[in-house]
Amino acid sequence: MAQNDKLKWDKKYENTPFLLQKREASKKLINLLDKVKGKKALDVACGAGRNSIYLASKGFEVLAIDISQVALNELAKKNFKNITCKLVDLDDYEIPKNSYDLIIMTNFLDRNLIPKLASALKIDGILFIETYMHHMLNEKPASNPDFLLQKDELKTFFDDNFEILDYDEFENEDCELFKMKKQSIEVKRV
Repeated sequence: MAQNDKLKWDKKYENTPFLLQKREASKKLINLLDKVKGKKALDVACGAGRNSIYLASKGFEVLAIDISQVALNELAKKNFKNITCKLVDLDDYEIPKNSYDLIIMTNFLDRNLIPKLASALKIDGILFIETYMHHMLNEKPASNPDFLLQKDELKTFFDDNFEILDYDEFENEDCELFKMKKQSIEVKRV
């Protein structure tokens, strides 16, 4: 496991309890659920599980994965029988191919992971990504540019085996610590 990453995220959650508080699910995620055909979901870099909790409340069987044991412990306290929490290092975690009806990754970016997520979808499965992008309106102090998307970048990851159902660039939710520009995409494996 990438011990430095684990320590960094555990410390971030411990020092910023706001991140562990109950928050609403992504509005874009809420709006796409009627397009999903099955009930098996993967929440990548789930944090305290705001989206996992929403999916579970809608009947999904959710595998919630993250590198922070602190965040996963907070999610596990909610006692949802249809959420399985798993501590993983995404650098070497093997995601089974053709396994999920819905995969979500929000507020996290690992470009090398996107093709693995895409191949883990079942036919007609949906991949939803929503994360931060580089923009002059961003208020957060200097972020690592590797963790910020460029304009229209999410569209470049998908070939003819995927149908883009929705793409958007927008300002993040008011509950976030800093005003940031985000990008989101919903793609269906065809």
